[in-house]
Amino acid sequence: MRWRWWWVLIPFIFGIMAALAIILTKMPNPILFFQADLWILVIGVGIGLSILMALITGYHAQNKKTQNAVINKFSEDRNRFLRRLDHELKNPLTAILAGLANLSVAETPTDRSSSLNSVQTQVGRLRRLVAELRKLSELETRPLDLGPIDLTVFLEDAFELAKEDAEAGKRNLTISIPRAPWPLPTINGDRDLLILAIHNLLENSFKFTESGDTIEMRAFEDGTRVVIEIADTGPGIPEDDQLFIWEELYRGKNARGIPGSGLGLALVRAIITRHRGDIAIRSRSGEGTVFSIHLPG
Repeated sequence: MRWRWWWVLIPFIFGIMAALAIILTKMPNPILFFQADLWILVIGVGIGLSILMALITGYHAQNKKTQNAVINKFSEDRNRFLRRLDHELKNPLTAILAGLANLSVAETPTDRSSSLNSVQTQVGRLRRLVAELRKLSELETRPLDLGPIDLTVFLEDAFELAKEDAEAGKRNLTISIPRAPWPLPTINGDRDLLILAIHNLLENSFKFTESGDTIEMRAFEDGTRVVIEIADTGPGIPEDDQLFIWEELYRGKNARGIPGSGLGLALVRAIITRHRGDIAIRSRSGEGTVFSIHLPG
């Protein structure tokens, strides 16, 4: 290791200090006003060097331990991601192979059309997965197209975009934002990315709610920050899933059987983080879920 060369210097430093101690015993010390004792100084120097080297050794041991912990966590995260990716790819690929096999033996136009539609559906699913993975990767390096955003207009636009899906699914979509005389402030952000984040949260609520449930979009100021919340009266998210929902390709227990890539919330977190904000979740099984975005005002 690079720090071991320090040990080579110990005899050299010790010899210099011993020589200095001998010189000090031969002359009065003008600062301390006493004759230095050779062996006391040598022992003191030895103890001091020992303590110094112990501290250096301890520091490097702790540093190595920290580095190993970071490496192990990265390895675990990577392996977990690859296992999830394998699962997400395996299902559509299996369905595509099955559809092609059925297509090769289909005897009627109806059977051929059904098999072809199945293949096209799964190909579309793979394309969306690849597109979302690319978006997530680009977010780490893509420069933000920053500009002033009137939050009132921004949220009203997002609400109008979501109304069609809400009406189709018979959800009760509502919006609650402060207006005159103290409307929401203007923030600086990338409008397209923030619209994508809000869309993903609303889409998540649509997926996990049923006909008649309520989805509410609301916003307010909290000190120097602006809070945007997407709340719903759906089934809620189990507590042991809440720590992992932000991870790429993670799908909780109540997500099985529901279409999706498991990348939507990871994209949301990446977008909000790039805007120097944070996002939190409050959820109770059987009661509903609230996603809270906090952005600089």
